[in-house]
Amino acid sequence: MPRSKRTTRHPREAKRRPIMSKNEMPGKCYLCGGTFKKTGMTKHLKSCLSTNRDNSPSTKGKSMEQKKYLQISIEGRYDPDYWMHVEISAAAMLRDLDGFLRSIWLECCGHLSAFTIEGTRYSVSPMTEFKEKSMAAKLSDVLRPGVRFFHEYDFGSTTELVLKVVSERMIQGKSKKVRVLARNYPPEIKCVSCGKPATRVCVECIYDEGGWLCEDCASSHECGEDMLLPVVNSPRTGVCGYTGEVD
Repeated sequence: MPRSKRTTRHPREAKRRPIMSKNEMPGKCYLCGGTFKKTGMTKHLKSCLSTNRDNSPSTKGKSMEQKKYLQISIEGRYDPDYWMHVEISAAAMLRDLDGFLRSIWLECCGHLSAFTIEGTRYSVSPMTEFKEKSMAAKLSDVLRPGVRFFHEYDFGSTTELVLKVVSERMIQGKSKKVRVLARNYPPEIKCVSCGKPATRVCVECIYDEGGWLCEDCASSHECGEDMLLPVVNSPRTGVCGYTGEVD
């Protein structure tokens, strides 16, 4: 993993776009297809996971051994309209969770990243002078229900996430190492020029609470095509060279 310079987060990053009222952004439950507000999703998932048989992985032809999984809620620290719930094997390592976050929300240029858990920093490229530890740590060794922790990607134009272990459960048979349980719907962001849905964002104008543009207005934007990025469903939208999920 290439190293990047350790710098502070852009001081105006939290002002990149208008944010909806706290906890109002709705999302989809990937288990039943229902729509729920952010505040109600945790309660819904508790019920949905326990009552819907389809939410438990099939054990046909697979090991019947029970394995522990953690349910983790994740949101943008400065863009809480972007949120999700995931379920991940407790036997997975922090680097597995880091890789998942990169692929679904963050990866653009191979930047450094780190978790901070109860005062300890776990880095993708640990530096002993900063007393950092490796991400080669099992989740079961560093996390438990109720623990709130943090993730940073890119120590220049940093995207920060807040994570919390909601619960844990035993699952019989094999399952995916990590899967999405629920995720926010894309926030409705309007073009600053005409009010139509924004599909592009100018990386120069975004820090002045502008730069959100529809296709028509983007074509005539004064900063030029090279400064435009697609609007995507991620707290990193409009930052660095981020263009969306990595397969």
